[in-house]
Amino acid sequence: MADTVEFFEKYLPAKITPELQASVKNSIQFDLTGGPNGPLTWTLDLSTAPGSVTQGAIAAPGCVITVAQSDWEKMLDNPGLAMQLFMMGKLKATNVALALQLQKILA
Repeated sequence: MADTVEFFEKYLPAKITPELQASVKNSIQFDLTGGPNGPLTWTLDLSTAPGSVTQGAIAAPGCVITVAQSDWEKMLDNPGLAMQLFMMGKLKATNVALALQLQKILA
């Protein structure tokens, strides 16, 4: 199973490129619930170059994705599961169009 902290500390920052930042130009906050250490919040901020990943929330994210940490980790192992989780109401996004930009990152 994928490791959430490793994803946000190592994998995601390595995926940030000038092209990705220029195409997304927004921020996505990830609210992960039900983890072994309580809820986790991480923010991918691509609103300005070069882009960053930080633990914690920001004032006005372009999209907030809320999902159980266990479902998130399943999705990291199988990105195709994201749409199924969304349709089942287990993954919520405040801006679906922006959430779809995650395909560029998870693919």
